[in-house]
Amino acid sequence: MDKHKLLLKATDIAAMPGEKRIHFLNSNAIRINKSLGDAVGLTQLGVHIISVKPGHDTTEYHKHFYEEECVYILSGGGTAIIDGEYHTVGPGDFLGFPRNTAAHNIVNDGDEMLQCLVMGQRLEQDVADYPEKNKRLYRNSGQWDLVDITDIKEPQRIFLPPDDKDAS
Repeated sequence: MDKHKLLLKATDIAAMPGEKRIHFLNSNAIRINKSLGDAVGLTQLGVHIISVKPGHDTTEYHKHFYEEECVYILSGGGTAIIDGEYHTVGPGDFLGFPRNTAAHNIVNDGDEMLQCLVMGQRLEQDVADYPEKNKRLYRNSGQWDLVDITDIKEPQRIFLPPDDKDAS
């Protein structure tokens, strides 16, 4: 077994410095991230406490095709955008996003720090759409490929009956 600490006490979490992260598609999505899951050795589930200052987004508006994720509001508040609908959220509210459902983001439009517990799967492969940026992200075994959605073409598939030789 890996020698990660398996229990984080509240004092341990409070002492974690956090890491400043800026979303690669949204320079206004600035957050301080404490990766609780990483600290205890989780590899299949991301568990983070994020802190977002007023006026900032938690992420870029997006949806995952294969991964599920959820958010629990610890303190502060804001506006959750879920499939284009706006919802006021605050402490104790929970948002859950099963795979391939709703695009989402939370904006801290309040006047205090927004703090959330964010959890999500860490699959080897995922596809995510960023509809406001017209982008699609393909993630496979550590490689990320970002493309314009308008550049995606459905390949022409040709189906023909078998030749007589193929039938034998």
